[in-house]
Amino acid sequence: MSTPFKLVRVASFKTVADFRAHLQSLNLDLGMDDTILQGDASPLRQKVLWKNRTIGNRWAIHPMEGWDGTTTGGVTEPMIRRWKRFGESGAKLIWGGEAMAVRADGRANMNQLIIHQENKAGIAQLRETLLAAHREKFGVTDDLVIGFQLTHSGRFCRPNDKKRWESRIAYRHPILDAKFNVTSDDQILSDDDLKQLVVAYVEAAKIAAEIGADFVDIKHCHGYLLHEFLGAHTRPGIYGGSFENRTRLIREIVEGIRAVAPDLGIGVRLSAFDFVPFKPNPELSQPGKPGPGMPEEFSHCLPYRYAFGVNQENPIEYDLTETKQFLQLLSDLGVDLVNLSAGSPYYNPHIQRPAAYPPSDGYQPHEDPLISVVRQIKVVQELKAAFPKLLLVGSAYSYLQEYLPHVAQYYLREGHVDFVGLGRMVLSYPHMLADATSAGKLLEPKLICRTFSDCTTAPRNGLRSGCYPLDDYYKTFEDAPRLKEIKSGKV
Repeated sequence: MSTPFKLVRVASFKTVADFRAHLQSLNLDLGMDDTILQGDASPLRQKVLWKNRTIGNRWAIHPMEGWDGTTTGGVTEPMIRRWKRFGESGAKLIWGGEAMAVRADGRANMNQLIIHQENKAGIAQLRETLLAAHREKFGVTDDLVIGFQLTHSGRFCRPNDKKRWESRIAYRHPILDAKFNVTSDDQILSDDDLKQLVVAYVEAAKIAAEIGADFVDIKHCHGYLLHEFLGAHTRPGIYGGSFENRTRLIREIVEGIRAVAPDLGIGVRLSAFDFVPFKPNPELSQPGKPGPGMPEEFSHCLPYRYAFGVNQENPIEYDLTETKQFLQLLSDLGVDLVNLSAGSPYYNPHIQRPAAYPPSDGYQPHEDPLISVVRQIKVVQELKAAFPKLLLVGSAYSYLQEYLPHVAQYYLREGHVDFVGLGRMVLSYPHMLADATSAGKLLEPKLICRTFSDCTTAPRNGLRSGCYPLDDYYKTFEDAPRLKEIKSGKV
């Protein structure tokens, strides 16, 4: 699996036909249209009904975690600028905007936004900034839907020091504990702790409703706490073991939110599947340059009962059995907005956000990243066919670069997904899909995300996240020279 290979970069393909031929050489079946339709003819521009609202088009902005708030979890100028660009993007579904911690001790970094009373006015300013920017550029906002992502970072908590893990976990993990400095059962959240956490989620949702959010996302992805609970097969008690117990938290949180904010929508961002953690191949690594990825040794962990949506007998394969069971539960709870991702950027980033260039704590590609792109898109297609009434947002499109609009248009036109979500691409080129679907507009190649991973390398090293290579704002940012030193191996 970790044998070096020659990566052919997406930007090297000059036509759709060239790109399609490359996909075929990899035995990948990825649909794409030859021509991008403009204006109202574009599937990307089609409206969709959600509850009693109209969402004005079919692209969404994924939530960001910028590492650029105040140490009290408040709002700063770079954060305001980012939300302004979300508004200017043209997307009519803003999924989360920012990953908002429901408690100070649940932050992934000491500068993460916290949604509580002290920061209420600042978060309201973020929303108003987004609305004003969207209104100025596109005229109307009544078809714009904005959600706030509520989160607790669990195993990835670093609330007081950018370099010190203060993990709070659902269960002990035979591989991840060492990576995230979990050394004691005292770090496992008790059942009583979880009841208090439910209260924090409900209080945060009430604040979101008062600010004017259209929905809240109860985050269940990327190895953060509620996602980890979906894989808590080995945890005893009422929050572990059976599927009913492992989903108790989402049921309690939804019930609590409905009691205090009955008109507030609820969505879930979900890692639909997972793999065992990966690491750089030590035999092919060099100082300052990690080798290609390979799975951590897992033979001693079989059956692998430490993840959700994974084949327990071979945890480098997914199994959507419980994923479909969870989506049915969400449907039964009246949760009809679901944003699908995969795995975790902390321990198997290649399946979650495929990249040509790894972040500083990652590994080189061991296979063409397009394999992971197609895997995610196909999983969403399968889940959409199984749950046609759910509104599903797809991920992993940024790596497609120039051909993102061609693939997005195809999967939307065929009804295989309801929204195409953009994450990294928005940092460098927020209005990409607006340009792609506007008559007379051409894509700007110099703004297209090439997956350099600076937006991840920076926060992994305690700096603020942003697109340092392509966004002039970050090119001249005071963190830029430090990031350059880190990437060169001088630090």
